[in-house]
Formats: sequence, structure tokens, C-alpha cells
Amino acid sequence: MKKYLSGLFASAGKKLPYLNGIEINIDVPKIESHGDLSVNVAMLLTKVLKKNPREIALEIIESFEIDEDIIEKVEVAGPGFINFTFTSQFVSKIISEIINKVDRFGQSDKYSGKRAIVEFVSANPTGPLTVGHGRNAVIGDTVSNMLEWIGYEVDREFYFNDAGRQMRMLGDSVKQRYLQAVGDEIEFPEDYYQGQYIVEIAQCLKDEFGDSLREEDPEGEFKAKAQDVIFTDIKQTLNNIKINMKNFYNEKSLYDDGRIDDVIAKLKEKKLAYESEGATWFKLTELGMDQDKVIIKSSGEPTYRLPDIAYHITKYERGYDLLVDVFGSDHHATYPDVLAGLQALGFDKERVKVLLYQFVTILKDGEVVKMSTRKANYITMDELVDEVGSDVVRYFFIMRNMSSHLNFDIDLAKKQSDENPVFYLQYAHARICSMLNLTKDESMEYSLDHLELLVAPSEKNLCKKLHKFEEEVLFSAENFEPHRIANYLEEIAALFHRFYAECRIIGTEKSLAEARIALVIATRIVIKNGLSILGLSAPERM
Repeated sequence: MKKYLSGLFASAGKKLPYLNGIEINIDVPKIESHGDLSVNVAMLLTKVLKKNPREIALEIIESFEIDEDIIEKVEVAGPGFINFTFTSQFVSKIISEIINKVDRFGQSDKYSGKRAIVEFVSANPTGPLTVGHGRNAVIGDTVSNMLEWIGYEVDREFYFNDAGRQMRMLGDSVKQRYLQAVGDEIEFPEDYYQGQYIVEIAQCLKDEFGDSLREEDPEGEFKAKAQDVIFTDIKQTLNNIKINMKNFYNEKSLYDDGRIDDVIAKLKEKKLAYESEGATWFKLTELGMDQDKVIIKSSGEPTYRLPDIAYHITKYERGYDLLVDVFGSDHHATYPDVLAGLQALGFDKERVKVLLYQFVTILKDGEVVKMSTRKANYITMDELVDEVGSDVVRYFFIMRNMSSHLNFDIDLAKKQSDENPVFYLQYAHARICSMLNLTKDESMEYSLDHLELLVAPSEKNLCKKLHKFEEEVLFSAENFEPHRIANYLEEIAALFHRFYAECRIIGTEKSLAEARIALVIATRIVIKNGLSILGLSAPERM
């Protein structure tokens, strides 16, 4: 429906040049009696044209070439809103389009030929993925799905570092547990990794090498074995929530390939890096920022900013048009420095989209579950999936705006009732499948010949909402807001349940029954496609 209005205003611009170049904001009126769609352009033009907005609105309406098969009514409301009511015939035609396109309905080729890279999870291999990583993982994968639906070719990438203090501590944690396993009396340091997985890795090394590794460097066999076991576990966890990474990019390669040195050299060449107090500083004040930042500590160890600038340069070099980073909100102070560095080195920072999400609190039995990775006091993603299922985990992590803190209520997640939004959505799909099986048993089929018979309020409202699926997918993808798809599907499910309660199929006159079956099929397609974007299954029975 919005697409039709956009075309209507474009045509009107031939008669009224002041409409050309004006952004037409099309909204849904809050009051149902005010029509299906509303435009406020007349009020935006009143200062420019120095006319009363209602006068402008009437002038715009007179310029329209209205197709009465599509538009039932156009009227001016309030201070100058232009309200449109569509015919039932036009509204119901969406059913034909949906049934003809099936699983392609909602897809767009707007960004066909463009390539995107979405970097997410990016946890160093120091332990299993916990619920702390879960929201990152699901946001990244769902955003990737959305971008694919609007035409992008998307690569999912996991960036990690197998060097540095945390990895050294990991290797030494395994060695200490190994020494205990071979009989040495070792007091295990409190600040080392405490998890049972460390004990199990150490036991594997004992089983393979006996006590021959007593003198082995912690960063040798111990760290290597830990990294291998943990990464295997991480990949399996991602697979359990239907995430398949294309690339795993090791930060260490940036040093091995000389990319870190190259970035430093180019910054110094541009007089944007200098030495002070034994450290190397990035001269961000030269780029309009508040203060300079250390990029190489006096210890010789780089800060986050330096390798990340080098890493992002590889993304440009690999030919991506869009670079998406999914970070926790604790990155809010550092990523602007990386973008500034990229721009200073000649790269278009507008091609980078940083998605910051707020963290997750796990609730169980009404209490907050306190977690600490180092102390092994955490819930792993695998444990969460085992308890509530992959679909529930994925949905709960994206059902709220990523800028909002998320309470993951395990008790709610396990409920098989309408209180649980995942159950509510999937039950709508299963109920549709059950309805269609019943109509098949009655030898009833759908028909697209009499869709104009769908005039009951619950039928029209459902059709109108189906119209919005394509624009919802496009808007959600372009604005990186996966929660909008979830919210849309919940609205569709609510409208369908209302239709189900008010409109019978079996026992209804044949033409109307066939039209209603078509509406039910179209609703099933949209729910299934939406669930697919979110990475959820669409069960046929529950």
C-alpha cells in the first residue's frame, strides 16, 4: 500500500512541482476510522508555500489520478493530514502475490550485487560460549539473514586472538591442572580459569602424554590443546543455534603479515602517531577528538585500537561494500577511535555499521543468576539451549531492541502458553497447518477468484498487515533492527487468532470459504518466512 502511495505522489509531482524532492512520510493512523494510511506532507510545506496546510492538502488531492478500484476514499483530516482508505478488493489482492511468491515473498533485490561482512561473537578461545555471548551471536546471525533477504551476499566472520595475557593464563591454567593430574601438589591460583573444562583438557593431555609434559612451556602444548578443544566446542555451540560462520580470522595473522607495522608507519607518515612516556600514541586530537589515545603500551603490547584498525582494512581490501560489527555496549568508547583511524588512512568509515547491544541478565525462579567466566560461575549457551531449546534462545535474544537491557526469564522461556511469545508465534503456524489439513479432509481448496468477499474487519485487518511484510523486512534490514520482525510477527499472530475466532471456513458458502483458505495460506507463508529470517523453525504441529 505504501508503494502505491509513493507512486501516486510521484505522479502528482508532474502537476505540482513543489512535491518533487520532498520526502513523503507515510504512517498508519492511530485511530482506525481515519483510514489505512496517512501523509503529513501538507503541513511540512506550509512554511515554504505560505499557505494553510488544509488548502495545500486539498490542492494535492485534486492533483491525484485516483484509481477507484484501489482507493476507496481520500480526505483531509485535522490540521492537514491526507488520509487514504483502500478498497477491500485492492487490500485482498496481496493474497495472490504472497501465494505466487511463496518463500520469496518479502525478499528484495535492492542490494543485489553488494557484499557485506558481519563480524560477531569474536570471543577469544578461553572457554565455552556463555549466555554473555549469546545475544551477540543471535543478533549477528539474524542481521546477516535480514541483509541476505534484501539482496546482499553476506559473509559471517568470527575474529579472535590466540595470543595475549588471557591466552597465556589459559595455557598456564591447563598446565597447573595437568600437574595436579600427574600427582604434583599444586595450589591452583584463584585468578586462573576455574572451569571443569580446564580439568578435562588437562586429563586429555595426561592420557596422551603421561607425565612427560612437566617441563613444557604453558604456551606450547597446553595452550595449543586448550585452543583446539575450546574452538571445537565453540563451533558446535554455534551450530546448535543454527549459526554457520564462513570465516574465522586470527588477530595474530595481522602481526605475522606485517599489517600492524604498516598501520603504525602510515600513521607516523601522516604525523598521527608519536612516542611519549615509552608508549606510542594515536594523535586523535588532530582528528577533532577530545584526547589522544595509547595504541602501543610501554610494555610493547598494542591496545585494542591498533589491531582493529588493521583488521578492518582487510575487510575493505576484500571488497566488502558494508562492514557490520556487533559489539557489547562496553565498546562504545573505543570503536569511534577505530573509525577515526580508518578515515585518516583514506577509508570510507560510512561503510562501517557498528551495532552496540546492551547486556543480558538471566532470571531463574525470580532471582538474578550471578555469573563470572573466570570463576566458572556461568550458564553456557549449550546449557541454555538444552533447557529451553534453540528457537526460544534465538527469539528471546532478539525480541527486544538491542539498545535495551534484556532480562532472559528462563521460567517464562520454558512455558508452553501464550505468555511465551515463541510458543504464541509457532502455535499460530501449527494452528494454520491444522486448519488446512481439516479443509483438505473436507475436499476444500483455496481460490483467488473471490478475494473481494473478504470484507469482515478481522479479514481486512489481517490482509492489511500482510501488505506490510515486505516493507517491514526492508526497513528492519536497512536499520539493523531485528526486533521489528519479531514484533511484526507477534502482531500477525494476534490478528490471525482473532480471524480464527471470528471467521469460520467449514460450513461457510463455497466462494467465501475458498477465499478464506487463501488468506490462511498467505498468513502461513508470511509467518514461516518471518520465522526463517529470525532463524526459527515453523512447526506444523505442537
